[in-house]
Amino acid sequence: MKKQNTIALLPIAVFLVLYLGLGILFEYIMKIPMGFYNVPIIIAFLVAIFVACLQNRSVTFDEKLGIMAQGLADKNIITMLLIFLTAGAFVGVVGRSSAESVAYFMLSLIPARFAVMVLFVVACFVSIAMGTSVGTITLIVPIAAAVSEASGFGLPLCVGAVMGGAMFGDNLSFISDTTIAACNGQGCRMKDKFRENFFIALPAAILTLICIAVLSFKTDIAGAVSQEYHLLQIIPYILVLIGGIIGINVFLVLIIGIVSGAVIMIAAGNITPYELLTNMGSGASGMFETCMVAVLVAAMCALIREYGGFEALLSAIYRTFKGKRGGLLGMGLLVGLIDIATANNTVAIVMANPIAKEMAQKYGITSRKTASILDTFSCIFQAVIPYGAQMLVAISAVHELGYEISAFNVLPYLFYPMFLLASSLVAIVKIER
Repeated sequence: MKKQNTIALLPIAVFLVLYLGLGILFEYIMKIPMGFYNVPIIIAFLVAIFVACLQNRSVTFDEKLGIMAQGLADKNIITMLLIFLTAGAFVGVVGRSSAESVAYFMLSLIPARFAVMVLFVVACFVSIAMGTSVGTITLIVPIAAAVSEASGFGLPLCVGAVMGGAMFGDNLSFISDTTIAACNGQGCRMKDKFRENFFIALPAAILTLICIAVLSFKTDIAGAVSQEYHLLQIIPYILVLIGGIIGINVFLVLIIGIVSGAVIMIAAGNITPYELLTNMGSGASGMFETCMVAVLVAAMCALIREYGGFEALLSAIYRTFKGKRGGLLGMGLLVGLIDIATANNTVAIVMANPIAKEMAQKYGITSRKTASILDTFSCIFQAVIPYGAQMLVAISAVHELGYEISAFNVLPYLFYPMFLLASSLVAIVKIER
């Protein structure tokens, strides 16, 4: 055990103050749209690493570079980066029309009375298949607005249903950046984490559907939404979902999705080979910031660990939380608080990973349970913070269509995150001491 050193945690404090402070300034004072996401998170981490390098003068700068390099020399880090890029390429191949086809296909089958329930289920499926809650919300919220206008359902209810479904998929998807970060950070298989999560997420989803059904039967229905769809475009999603559930290697699953998606899109005449390659490149490029964050966090945490910062933090956690239940609750609150500060659930998981891994060893908690708790609690907090990307994207999409709505109109209808929190706490209580 290294000597405890609370000052070694200063780089984390610097990052949080810089990122959160600029986010509040841009979003609420300067009124810049998507202000939190105009803050250059990579620059904020670079400043934090610079602060870490200025600490502990007994270690030379060259030695500090060596410590950071050791932090990156981890198989899980490399695996995580490669999966991020491959998942981005898959999303680039399948594109927007595939997700819309899923929505319009189900809306054409189910009576208009159940349209909001369909929106929730579609958002669940699309988010699991695409691995991105923000992407799902971007695609499905305009459809939700159309459902609201045509049928008479309240717009906040429709948007809340889509956001809840998007977070369900974000939490369970095999190619979600949160799943990749949690599983590789804790060294567990994705299918094991999926099974652990599923029995927490499923009750929350069922209760959400019941609440939506109750509200649906109290609403007078005026009409329904009808649009063209292409069933073939759904196949890549289904293949990825099935492959992940049965435990096929994630790289192979993604390659199957990319190849099947490319064949279908080209054969149907929806895209040219040149455009396909361009979209794959754009999809992978969209993951570059996430990759860089993972690299910078690993480097920063290596220095903090070397200086004794983790020992100080863990000592405080161990004094507060006792036993397995306390350890799991402590992990959940840790990643939740980081998410509140960063407004990014992937970053929160990446930052919490090394601390949670130490806690898991101390409390005797399995890696799949740790990964599940980190992913679940990060998704709960991310869904309900008014300045999170999911909420901001949803509100922005609605405003672009000419509707007036605020985050506080939607929050009461975020049934899924609320039930997911309750389900998670029940799962923790059921754990043997």
